[in-house]
Formats: sequence, C-alpha cells, structure tokens
Amino acid sequence: MLTLTTHFATEEIAYTGEQLHSLWAYRTFNILGDSIVAFLGPCDIRPEHMRDVEDQKAGSAIYSERMLHFIIEHFDADLEKTVWRQWFFMALMVERLNRRLGAPLVLRHGSDLYERDRKLTISIATVSPVSGLIHSGINISSRNTPVPTRGLADLRVDPEDLARDMLAAYAEECRRIARARCKVRACP
Repeated sequence: MLTLTTHFATEEIAYTGEQLHSLWAYRTFNILGDSIVAFLGPCDIRPEHMRDVEDQKAGSAIYSERMLHFIIEHFDADLEKTVWRQWFFMALMVERLNRRLGAPLVLRHGSDLYERDRKLTISIATVSPVSGLIHSGINISSRNTPVPTRGLADLRVDPEDLARDMLAAYAEECRRIARARCKVRACP
C-alpha cells in the first residue's frame, strides 16, 4: 500500500493551471501515488486552464507575481471527498499561519483565506478519471494582483518554512485519519 509522499520542489515553477492534472507529481518528480507537492513561483491562470467555471464565466483574472503553491493528489477520491480534503487543508493552513502570527488574524471562508478584507489564497478541487486533485496557492507578493490581496511577505512569514510545515502537518493528519479508520470496531 502506498502512503502519502511529500515533496518540496527547490526549483521555481510558474503555475498556469496546466499542472492540475492526474499524475503530475509522477511525471514531474517521479512520485507515484498519493502526494502533496509544494513549490514557489508566479501564478498566471488563463481562462482555458481555469477549473472554476464561475471564475471562467466571470472573466476573472488569476495572477500573482509570486506564490507558494501546493498540489495534492489522492487516488481514492470522488469530488465531494476531494472538496472536504481541500477545506481541511485550508483550515490547517489557517491554524499554522495564526500560530506564526500570534493572533487569529487569518480567517477561512470555504476554501479561501483572508486577512481582514484582503484575499491571501486561491484554491480549487477537481477530479480526473483516476484521482482527486487540489491546487492551493498563497500569495507571497501582494503587488499587481487583480483583487485586493495580502501576501506572506506582508505578514512576515517565510514561505519555505510554511511550505515544509504544511507538508509535514498534512501528511501527519492523513496518517492519523488512516489509523483512526483502521482501529474502529464495527457496529453489531
């Protein structure tokens, strides 16, 4: 049985939305099975690569000069389970950010994180024929974004430190959930 593999990519990767497809971690980093990959780089998602049809119909621009990105892939997921994992991942990020900030400054609304009225993140959950996929990006830079944003630089949070913390925390939570599922006795 394969377990969740974590990876922090040291090379910069420009996220365009094209990366959100099944087996990206396997094709790019030779990581087979459930995975979470973190990397730094700009974000510029063109309408043809948007998975959120609401954003696509609205003609929304999704752009950031620099973000911390996470791509998660699980091979046991339907769309609803993938959305639950996405929201759980974002709740975990709120917990980790607020701990660093020393106060509950970051709030989660669904899959989006905010500091006051300024957006910190983008996130989407989708499925392929073989897996559930999540992309979450948190701004490092808040300059030149199409909507009012905050970034990790504004909050004085080190992106690589947060990335490594989130990789470890998500993997540990997945292990704990798997253990909890396997130790429960069936009802009569």
